[in-house]
Amino acid sequence: MKSILKMTRLFFGTLLVMLFFCSPNLHAQDNFTEYRGIVVDMDSQDPLVFVNLSLKNTNVSTVTNTEGKFTLKVDNDTNESIVLATLLGYEPKEIPISELNGNTKIYLKQKITKLTEVNLTAFKNAESLVRRVFADKNKNTMNESTKMTAFYRETIKRRNRNVSLTEAVVNLYKQPYNSNRRDIISLHKARKSTDYKRLDTVAVKLQGGPFSTLYLDIMKYPEYIFTDVTLDYYQFEFDAPSTVNDRPVYVVRFNQKPTVVGSGYQGKLFIDATTLALTSATYSLNITDSKAASELFVRKKPRDINVYPTQAAYRVDYREKNGKWYYGYGLVQLTFKVNKKRKLFNSVYSLTSEMAVTDWEVNTSGFMANPRDRLKPSVIIADAVSGFSDPDFWGPYNVIEPEKSIESAINKIRRKIEREKG
Repeated sequence: MKSILKMTRLFFGTLLVMLFFCSPNLHAQDNFTEYRGIVVDMDSQDPLVFVNLSLKNTNVSTVTNTEGKFTLKVDNDTNESIVLATLLGYEPKEIPISELNGNTKIYLKQKITKLTEVNLTAFKNAESLVRRVFADKNKNTMNESTKMTAFYRETIKRRNRNVSLTEAVVNLYKQPYNSNRRDIISLHKARKSTDYKRLDTVAVKLQGGPFSTLYLDIMKYPEYIFTDVTLDYYQFEFDAPSTVNDRPVYVVRFNQKPTVVGSGYQGKLFIDATTLALTSATYSLNITDSKAASELFVRKKPRDINVYPTQAAYRVDYREKNGKWYYGYGLVQLTFKVNKKRKLFNSVYSLTSEMAVTDWEVNTSGFMANPRDRLKPSVIIADAVSGFSDPDFWGPYNVIEPEKSIESAINKIRRKIEREKG
């Protein structure tokens, strides 16, 4: 019998939840223009989430939210005029930026991948393919130091009501993928508001901030899920192939073997069929033992409260530039059930954190942020509500368009600030 509890705990050391008792459209600025739109499926008209929209021949990009909406801010000095929309399983589409007038719908067409487009016979089994992906990491990933600009959002909900909202623009000093040096994050600007009245005497905080999404980069941090040792703990199978940006993609399903003891993962790996680079991964924690899973997450809580995770899901997407792949987007979705002794009903909390790289450049200077400005992997971003009163708080920085519930929460925070000002 094998145990992967120790390896799993390494990953969740940065995804800790602390519980404790407590009582239209086109927007122009001086130096940039903001474009808005929505991306939908051509046949069903359903909004599409996780669509990557990038300004061609630049490193500027953003992603759609759960409602398919996006905003893209473009420097007025740029000469580029084409936006490329890409999503796994869909044909890529180029859109003249002049057509993004705020009400524009971008229609993406699903692409059916034929088995003949993906040579499944090149590998005797799916596990050999996955091992090859990690063996070829240095060939396919970016092995230069880069300075990235990223947008981070963290939401905490009690049932379906927002109780905490954190948003930040961060500087991400990404180390080469062939280096053991760990990435560095510094905070550029942030805003956060917590409605303690809705917390029902239990405050939930996510420890790790942007690191919780950065460590999903399993090509940089394979020790948190797949190593030469832990690969033996999983069984791998080929699924139906797919495409991204007109490139065929292997799809590999994985799950922990029945003989393995502890909380492992199940999910899918999406692998470029030509280069064997990992393009995306979606996976979740197998919560078979709620008590053991609770020990992975909960750092601190009162004695009369029990906390059990009911969902732990993750996503990481990579982007390609000049044949090299790099971290582009990370998503963490956690759900907890909180039981207080001598209380009839329990509370359900949902925590979501996501980070999208919106621009980057090669770090030719080698500067890695002043030590005093660097965030620690154990960081909890402090409350700072003043930024919510400024509609132009983010300036030229690209952000993930807020969905309706978040937009409503921001408006409530603004009204509260105005009332407190008198």
